[in-house]
Amino acid sequence: MKRGALALLVGWLPCLATLDAHAQNSVWPDKPIRIIVPYTPGGGTDRVTRQLAERIGAEQKWTFLIDNKPGGGGNIGLDIAAKSKADGYTLAMGQTANLAINPAAMNKMPFDAQKDLVAIALIAEQPTLLVVNVNANLKSFSDLIKAGKNKDRALKLASAGTGTVGHLAGELLAKRAEFKFLHVPYKGAVPAITDLLGGQTDLMFATPQAVLSLIKSDKLRVLAVSASKRLTLLPDTPTIAQSGYPNFQAVDWKVLVAPSGTPQEILQKINTAAEHALNQPKFIDLLAQEGSTPMGGNLSKVANYIKDEQSLWDQIVKGANLQFEP
Repeated sequence: MKRGALALLVGWLPCLATLDAHAQNSVWPDKPIRIIVPYTPGGGTDRVTRQLAERIGAEQKWTFLIDNKPGGGGNIGLDIAAKSKADGYTLAMGQTANLAINPAAMNKMPFDAQKDLVAIALIAEQPTLLVVNVNANLKSFSDLIKAGKNKDRALKLASAGTGTVGHLAGELLAKRAEFKFLHVPYKGAVPAITDLLGGQTDLMFATPQAVLSLIKSDKLRVLAVSASKRLTLLPDTPTIAQSGYPNFQAVDWKVLVAPSGTPQEILQKINTAAEHALNQPKFIDLLAQEGSTPMGGNLSKVANYIKDEQSLWDQIVKGANLQFEP
């Protein structure tokens, strides 16, 4: 090959690469999209993810594969996502715990929540419900506080994992009420609730999706709500703030994320598809039935929201002097 022809070919290579990248993005997706759920099947995060994937899949004709990777307070699943190829075929459902609380409360994180992942779509937010076994001698929130101050026996707090909103809500309550408990972390809400029902633990801050049916069937008793306002589904249940601890609030939010470097065109496609699903009356009603509120917003709003929440939880964790081991 002559030198001039070689130079011409070399000059075209970047253009060819760019054209190839645009071609790949223009046909995305041409295979199933994996969504990593960092908790066990059946919990609140898992259910919302499957509901969202079902609706987007039906509308956009996309195929989703839900991949549960529990453990580490959600860190294991998010770490897998952070280290995956940034091609739009691996997403994850992040939440307050692994994107805001854990980075502030854990000395070592397997990934950088601010640098390794990009937020795509705000999905839903919800409070946690303080629940106990219906057979326990804890009839009210005040009964729980009294039991917590009993030095002869420490209460056992079940959680879906270290660093989750449920765990932090318990830590904050114990600090405000000046009592101690034994934290028993699980790899998700389902096994934690199973042991709570069996009497192996005493209390849990759980998402409404995970425990509403058990509350209605009188298997669990709800004592308080961790939001600033009462839950519409449980109008007779007071908030913790109303029960003697003003300004107490611990709310869980969920957001779709992807590995940093995922093409902007793909992020925009996912954001638009999620926005459309979140605005469907049926989906809004479904979330409401489970104690959740749809969020939404464009990519800029999503990025700013996550940044503000990370700053907020960093202040809360450090202000309460809370540190957890991963």
